[in-house]
Amino acid sequence: MSPVVAAVAAYSFVIVLGALAGALLVVFTRRPTQLVTFLAFAAGVMLGAAFFHMLPEAFHGGGYRSFTLVPAGFVFLLVLERFVLTHTCEEPLDCTEHMHHGLGFTAFIGLSVHTLVDGIALGSAVKEGVGMMAFLAITAHKVPSSLSLASILKAEGRRTGAILAYALFYGLMVPVGAALYLAFDAVLRFEKFSPWALAFSAGTFLYIAVSDLLPHVNRHGKDRRGSNLLVLGAGLLLMLALAQFAEH
Repeated sequence: MSPVVAAVAAYSFVIVLGALAGALLVVFTRRPTQLVTFLAFAAGVMLGAAFFHMLPEAFHGGGYRSFTLVPAGFVFLLVLERFVLTHTCEEPLDCTEHMHHGLGFTAFIGLSVHTLVDGIALGSAVKEGVGMMAFLAITAHKVPSSLSLASILKAEGRRTGAILAYALFYGLMVPVGAALYLAFDAVLRFEKFSPWALAFSAGTFLYIAVSDLLPHVNRHGKDRRGSNLLVLGAGLLLMLALAQFAEH
């Protein structure tokens, strides 16, 4: 095994463990009010990831043209949620009181696309000899992102095994992306692909946060509006801090 492959494997293993750790934190949450708080934090994380990490990176690599895929990602999840995925609500008149059952899957798609790009970045960084910095940055935001995904899945009633399986496959997108880079970097120009993929992912993050998470928090967290707003802000500030860390 080459040193590059060994480093990618070691980094990926820790990142996957981090993704599972974030999910486990939510799995062991029992109180419904705490789950709404997690969802508020998840909304902040997804908004922060889109505005402070993904869009700046997309602009840096692809300019304003890459932003054309932001609405594409937004509309993609809109169409997927409205016309492909279905409600599983038992009482149609009360469906507004439940989170859309397909939201967990749409969140998984959006997060996985972003994670795949992170894996590509990790493979590139390791090959260039700066893998540790990429590893720290990816690990730092994979844990809160996994917490976000698990919060959404738990809110729509998914079982523990399903939540952990989603988190595992989500985390595994890092080694998949890294493997793709190492296998095809001589043929495919990933530096041209990454900005567009990030912009598309940003659109999916914005859709999930604005269309699903925040309305759910407002509907079910009326008695904790002040604290939920603070938690939302904490998610935003965390992603801002991580974006600043990644620059250094």
